[in-house]
Amino acid sequence: MRFHKNVIRFTLFLGIISWILLVVTDLSLLFADINNIRPGIPAETRLVLLNLFFIALFFYYRYITGRAERINFIDLLWRVFATGLLATIVALTIVLFYNLLGDSRLSQNIFLRTFFYHINIGLVTAFLTSTIMVWKQLILYQKSKRLIRLWQMFEYALLASIILNFFPIVEFNIIYNIILALLLILGLVLSINLKWVAYLDFKQKWKSIIIMLAISIFLVLFLNNLYSFGQTFDNLYESPLLPINILDVAFILALFGFTFVYNIFSLLVILFNLPTSSVFEQKLEEVINFQRLSQSTQAGYKVDQIFEILLESSVKAVFADAAWVETDDFEQHILLTRGVEEEEIPLLKEKLKGDALQSDGTKGLSKPRLSRKDYRSHRKKHRLLQLPEYKSVLWIPLVVKNNTIGTLVVLKEVSDGFNKEMVSIIGTFASQACISVENFQLLNETIENERYKEELEIANRVHQSLLPKEPVSNEVFEIAAFSEAADQVGGDYYDIYQINEHKFIIIIGDVSGKGTSAAFNMAQMKGVFHSLAQLDLSPDKFLAYANSALSRCLEKTSFITASFFVVDTLQSTIEFARAGHCPTLYYSATNQSVTYLENQGLGLGIIRNEKFNQYIEVTKVNYSPGDIVMLYTDGITEAANSANEQFGYERLQLFLGEHATEDPKVIQEALLKNIFAFCEGHALDDDYTALIIKFK
Repeated sequence: MRFHKNVIRFTLFLGIISWILLVVTDLSLLFADINNIRPGIPAETRLVLLNLFFIALFFYYRYITGRAERINFIDLLWRVFATGLLATIVALTIVLFYNLLGDSRLSQNIFLRTFFYHINIGLVTAFLTSTIMVWKQLILYQKSKRLIRLWQMFEYALLASIILNFFPIVEFNIIYNIILALLLILGLVLSINLKWVAYLDFKQKWKSIIIMLAISIFLVLFLNNLYSFGQTFDNLYESPLLPINILDVAFILALFGFTFVYNIFSLLVILFNLPTSSVFEQKLEEVINFQRLSQSTQAGYKVDQIFEILLESSVKAVFADAAWVETDDFEQHILLTRGVEEEEIPLLKEKLKGDALQSDGTKGLSKPRLSRKDYRSHRKKHRLLQLPEYKSVLWIPLVVKNNTIGTLVVLKEVSDGFNKEMVSIIGTFASQACISVENFQLLNETIENERYKEELEIANRVHQSLLPKEPVSNEVFEIAAFSEAADQVGGDYYDIYQINEHKFIIIIGDVSGKGTSAAFNMAQMKGVFHSLAQLDLSPDKFLAYANSALSRCLEKTSFITASFFVVDTLQSTIEFARAGHCPTLYYSATNQSVTYLENQGLGLGIIRNEKFNQYIEVTKVNYSPGDIVMLYTDGITEAANSANEQFGYERLQLFLGEHATEDPKVIQEALLKNIFAFCEGHALDDDYTALIIKFK
């Protein structure tokens, strides 16, 4: 990335400097020739400067033009248009300036014309070079190896054509023509690569046409302007030291030719594709709508939302004037309409159920018309002001589990408004919608399964029984703790065990997953903890033994994060190790600072052999009166608000610093209040647990 930026800066600087030196050199040569002074500058110098200018611009635009996959096609074309418009405005301003001067001496000044001529050279070269780099991105869209090689050959030939500037056209005529012919052939072959056009919608194609026409005008204006300047030089002054006629330069001619050819090819292809754009977009929209219907269950849509998608898709697919979906096979009556009022539907249904719809509505087409007599007889009853005459109706039953749950009715005001393809499309949409509704019902039935509810209730009771009833508190420290499950059961765990009068061990853990499996693994964790707690182990040995024990009973995809602490009140020390758990929050009363105690650790059950011991790191700290240790699970730090912003470690750290002087119970209540206020009343997505220890 830095290399690219440096290249861009260098090539831009080189281009500006070489152009300025080219202008100075040409003016100096003319001045010396007019005044019969020895110039002291070789005439070939300007050729070197001109070639440097071409090369600098070529590589500058090569690097600043982005990839087509990352940039909208219209944005690319607008970039060409904007560059061309700027160059055209400047060129026309120069023309207007000379028109205002008329036949005055200033208008005949060879030095002034030379300066403006070089401005035109700079603008035209910049426009042409930037344009072919945009054409490159369009041509190489969905590129292949063969296409890349062709473009590379074209670029190499372009750069090679710059060398021709050092040779007179007459003496170098054969090679000059060969290179120009090669560039023309390569340009024509590359110009047939227009795959990007197929990805433009109708509106984008019209924009592209306008931009392409503008580019064509720019090219004609530039050619005419450069030609006029060249003719003027020939009329004003005869000298071999006149500025180089840019239209004799193979590089510029190749740029003009390729830019114009690809522009014309693109314009013609877009014009020819324009009549079929609406059909292509309609088919694409049908595919997208079908995909929306097929994925509606996975997306969590409800039944009315599924039917809303069905109705919208059907109306757009057949250009219907009106439509409705009605069903009664759910807890509430569902009626969704498009282009028709609900009050009009009973009157329409009464007529549509007549003789015209006795045949299969999914196959046949009908042309019901409401007579004036029928309309007048029902007008007062339904309070209708006006009812359109629908001459084509498509009536499709909605069938779920072999039961007709409702109907989809699509109406058009023209005769024979539905062809076989339209009927097939709407039938497919309706079938997919019914499948999605059936999946939705099955999903609800699974969720509402009574046995699952009963298992959750049992697991919840087990979960609560595994947590300590009352945290241990004494004359040395005070503890407050809470644990809440996001679901009916959770996988968070904490416990406290007193080894002797002066030594306590504390653990907090978070079982991967949720629900009954997490609660079951939590029960296993509690059993392992109480079995090992009696052995008075150091933190590293405890985690090593716990990992060995849990590895035998945990599922392969399950693991447990934990932090294990040994508090020695006699020596005023805390010794702890971490097994992939959240870093411990520690408040130092002496320094009045809040920091995270982080050390190495890997979750229990991730590595199920002796290599696990290599990832255990034990830390030992001395505590002072007023110090606070806060243990917690990631449900607190990952609690999110409506903007999907997490509570985070920084907020937790600031919170403890603000409440460090308060009792643990007060800190606990304030923490819960802060979290729920941050979440704006939204339920937490994960279990959340905290253990607050304050030393006296």
